[in-house]
Amino acid sequence: MPPRLPPPHRVDVAIASGGLLGGLLLMALGLSGGVYLGDLGPVVLPHVWTVTSLVAMAGAELLRRVAPGTALALGTAALAVDLCGGSLIATVLMYTDVVYAAVLYGPAPLARRLPSACGMVTVAATVVPLALLRTPESLFIGVMAALLTFAPAGTGAIVRNHREAAEAARLEAERTALLAELDRREAVVAERARMARELHDRVAGHLSAIAIHSTAALSLGDAAATDQALGVIRENSVRGLAEMRTLIELLRDAGGETEPTAAPTLDALDSLVERARSDAAVSGLEFALCDERPPGAAPLPAPVELAAYRIVQESLTNALKHAAPGEVTVRLAHDAEGPSAAGALEVSVTSPYDKRPGRRPRAPGSGMGVVGMRERVSVLGGTLQAGPRPGASGTVWRVRAVLPLGGTLSRNPDRNPDRNLDRNLDGKGASNR
Repeated sequence: MPPRLPPPHRVDVAIASGGLLGGLLLMALGLSGGVYLGDLGPVVLPHVWTVTSLVAMAGAELLRRVAPGTALALGTAALAVDLCGGSLIATVLMYTDVVYAAVLYGPAPLARRLPSACGMVTVAATVVPLALLRTPESLFIGVMAALLTFAPAGTGAIVRNHREAAEAARLEAERTALLAELDRREAVVAERARMARELHDRVAGHLSAIAIHSTAALSLGDAAATDQALGVIRENSVRGLAEMRTLIELLRDAGGETEPTAAPTLDALDSLVERARSDAAVSGLEFALCDERPPGAAPLPAPVELAAYRIVQESLTNALKHAAPGEVTVRLAHDAEGPSAAGALEVSVTSPYDKRPGRRPRAPGSGMGVVGMRERVSVLGGTLQAGPRPGASGTVWRVRAVLPLGGTLSRNPDRNPDRNLDRNLDGKGASNR
């Protein structure tokens, strides 16, 4: 069963109605002629053929938008009858509109081929009568053929091309707006992730030390130990407030003309380890820094140095929360066979691994420490491993980051092939850190 056509457009109904009524009015006024065929004289068929062609052309107008090909075929047949039955001007004008609509609303193959076909019809209507009749008046047939076919087809092609170009421009504008919106959302998400990492790295360590020493102060009966714990609590509270104040000022002055704050460097690792040693006074932890980089090495890129500092900072904070009593070792080395031509900086932090069942951390954590370190490493195109490993004196928890020195920043930090590297090692330990 053939598909049903949609109802004609109201504009098409108005054109068909206007053409039909106008044609009937012209016939009533006697304004219809015949076709001059040389020595045969004017040939005029009965008016019933003129009316039939007029009605058929009005029907073609109803189909001009919903079925352009059918409308063109019906209109062409109606025009042929009309030319022999009186050449009613209303029928001729409606036919030009049918040709125009066939190019404008028809399928792409029809729209491409119809102007060329009309051009060939116009050439044939000019050359053949001129060759047969050999009179100047025969050129009028070519002119009429051009006005009936080629002119409306060409006009339809121009309008269609303009509409397609406008639609393509609109789609391109929408695509550009969509890409801009996606870039904006990606920038917002990346900025939120960066703020979360900075907040976690700067403040979480101080809060962890406060939690550990406040627990010790509550559980110890020694007044001297309590005073020492309270001193550490006050020191970390002041530092935490200062870090929070710095972050708040950065957020308030975003986009302003204030000078950027200095980023921490690896030269400050001594102070970082010393602070961790002070915070771990009641935890039985010892800290050691081993810088195995060759002397006189070239300065590190600022993003690499900041990432390395934050990784060490977070690893020391995790050691304060989770490590068993023992030595925590921070190691820096230059990997000449790294993923870039300039080599890579290798950062590793090893701490004793507490395997006791049902163990509880010394201070609660957010579970975002390893996630933040992995994001920092991934942005630089490096790799990160975090999890339990066999050591010389038992199982240890090792964080190892390889940071390329000559790499480029990655726009998508989530595309890290090592993202799931340590999930199967010890899911509980990785999530707690």
